[in-house]
Amino acid sequence: MAKAKRKKTPSRNVDLESQREYEAIRELRRSRFRILVCVDGSDESYEGVRFAREICRSDDCDIILLYVRPIDQGLRSGGLQMRVARENMMEWGLELPGTQYLKRGLDMLVSEDELDNEWKAISSHTDIRGDPLGDNKIEYRNERGKSIVLKLKTAPDPASGILDQYELGPYNLIILGESSRWRGELRSMLRVGVAQKVTMLAPCSTMITREAADKDGFLICSDGSKHSNDSLRRIAVLAHLCDKPIALMGVAKTEEDRRKVEKRLASAEEALKKMKIKTHATVCEVGDPVERIIETGRDYALISVSDSGKSLLKRFFVGSVAFDVMGGASRSVLNVR
Repeated sequence: MAKAKRKKTPSRNVDLESQREYEAIRELRRSRFRILVCVDGSDESYEGVRFAREICRSDDCDIILLYVRPIDQGLRSGGLQMRVARENMMEWGLELPGTQYLKRGLDMLVSEDELDNEWKAISSHTDIRGDPLGDNKIEYRNERGKSIVLKLKTAPDPASGILDQYELGPYNLIILGESSRWRGELRSMLRVGVAQKVTMLAPCSTMITREAADKDGFLICSDGSKHSNDSLRRIAVLAHLCDKPIALMGVAKTEEDRRKVEKRLASAEEALKKMKIKTHATVCEVGDPVERIIETGRDYALISVSDSGKSLLKRFFVGSVAFDVMGGASRSVLNVR
């Protein structure tokens, strides 16, 4: 006798439906420019919020503010009823860890009147095993489809939380405040700071923000490689949209190479001119690329470097100009991938 066909269980149907919904959301996000800004209450992290505000002017750009808190940050012993705590947190009526930092970032992006009149808020919660508060999120969306998201995320450590959040993205850019310590690449993997680990492992472009003082303009560095030239054009467009002065920079290893580098810079300047993007200066230096970029970059608000494109293992043994500039510069640095 033939076996009866097994019917799909409701739970399996729900799982398939959830998977389709998840894939649809990711597909929609891929069509938008999404910036993940990590805030921790420091002035440097709010420099990141200001930068995101400048470049995220169009309606097809979204900003996600993220604060990562340790698992079970003393909340079990605090006598709080978690259901009430979550509800109050979503209304910003209770100062749980990190909420005040997210709220400050939100205030920098949109006024309270605009938020009340033009944006619709949707809150959500995800249970995290071993933590009574879990992950919490508020998404503000206006009628044009633009989103500002506040995410209070639970993780064993901030770097892991940020990298996990990328997997929920995707994101085009991750912005972090300056780390208090910066080590070489191999050591940064063994005894790692948050910014170093995220910069090394994130698949997308990353930016380390520092206070710019009274400086202005983008210093865009290129080594003449195809990836570097592609990055140069992308950042030049970004600087143009932000109405920032643009300087192009190349570094020759020896005086004999100077003419070659100057020729590359002239070619890049001409390419941008055809895109109707004006450059204010070109800079050709001779010497160690890291030292020369850091020294020249002091006169600018932002230094842009492009990732070498090497694998993580190769970067351990041959180094990375981009990583060393990010660690040594006194200005904000954008590493384009």
